[in-house]
Amino acid sequence: MSRLSEYFYFSVFTAAVLLSALGLWFTAIIPGIDRWSKRFFLSYFTVFILCCLSTLPEVLLYHYHLPTAVVYCILFLECLFLSLPLPMLTVYLLHCCGEDLRTSKLLRAVFGLWAAYLVLLASSPFIRIFTIVGPNGPYSRGPLYPLLLLPLLAIQLLNLAGAIERRTQLTRKTFLSFLVAIVPMTVGLFVQLFVDFFPLLDISFILSALSMYSLILSDQIEQDRRHQREIARQQQEIANQRASIMVLEMRPHFIYNTMTSIYSLCGQDPQLARQVIMDFTTYLRKNFTAIASSAPIPFTAELEHIRAYLAVEQTLYEDSLFVDYDTPHTWFRVPPLTLQPIVENAVKHGRDPYAGPFHISIRTRKTDSGSEIVVADNGRGYDPADDNEPHIALKNIQQRLEIMCGGRLTITPNEGGGTVVTVTVPDSPGQ
Repeated sequence: MSRLSEYFYFSVFTAAVLLSALGLWFTAIIPGIDRWSKRFFLSYFTVFILCCLSTLPEVLLYHYHLPTAVVYCILFLECLFLSLPLPMLTVYLLHCCGEDLRTSKLLRAVFGLWAAYLVLLASSPFIRIFTIVGPNGPYSRGPLYPLLLLPLLAIQLLNLAGAIERRTQLTRKTFLSFLVAIVPMTVGLFVQLFVDFFPLLDISFILSALSMYSLILSDQIEQDRRHQREIARQQQEIANQRASIMVLEMRPHFIYNTMTSIYSLCGQDPQLARQVIMDFTTYLRKNFTAIASSAPIPFTAELEHIRAYLAVEQTLYEDSLFVDYDTPHTWFRVPPLTLQPIVENAVKHGRDPYAGPFHISIRTRKTDSGSEIVVADNGRGYDPADDNEPHIALKNIQQRLEIMCGGRLTITPNEGGGTVVTVTVPDSPGQ
């Protein structure tokens, strides 16, 4: 072997090892690939590294006199590791198609050919028609050397036919990845029948493996993203259904008290009775409109809903409920039924009839990253350890905020007693 040939050989060897190590490293650290495929590619690239390392002792044959048995052992290991990726491809193809490995005729045929290859390889030192080792160590191709490679070439042709036959069971990228892996290997083996270029055969195998891995990885990541989007869509549907149930399960006593108050006001103050009827109608209309809405609505619509609800409650509680609005910023959107349940929870569970007037303040402001709504009261306060109706409602609102607009809900104690609920809504594109 000339010095130029040695430089070329080591360059190819180094490139092959680096590419194999790169594939191994990416397989180990990149998420988005299922466990079975991760283990397969870890084994796959490990085999390629062993294949590259097994070719390194070949250089020793040209510089040192080694026993014939050692030379055959080195050649056996090199040819063995070079053949391992071929049946591994078959196993992965069948796995991607969901076929049972134990009953697959394709796998049986491949392993039969691979066993025949191993038998021929193991017999090489004895019949010496595939590889001939010279007296000083270097070896040469025997007269029937192409016969040794025919089982491997047949395996690849079976893999190619198997992939084409099962193309309807594979995604487009996965099918393409198998073609990228199989065709260059098959061409390399075919050329090897006539020309000895093992180093280039190694690197063509590895480049094919990396191409296949990148395509399969991108396909699996894409499928994982679609799955995550489907989960998010289902969660949003569940959250919307919960909101609908919340609307349909309006407090019976609230409706009863409102209708009773309207009945009483009809005789005492007909003008006020008409106003309460109008507010109550607006409240009901906003509630049922929210059922049909699956996207964020303008905050002004939500604010109108709150005003209508609190106007009715103020009529019911007369001088014991006071509301303060400070909402200069309204140019943003929120999920339907975001604030109304918060305010309703405050009135229903925070008001203490024996502690004096109940005050609620509703404020909005523009922040650097979005909009902020603060609902504060001076009621009984909020205990995070409880798992009752208001807590479940607030959790539902938090979930819908996250899913529908990436918002956030936080609950803190009010300094003067009571609760502060803060809703943060990030700016949407275009705001």
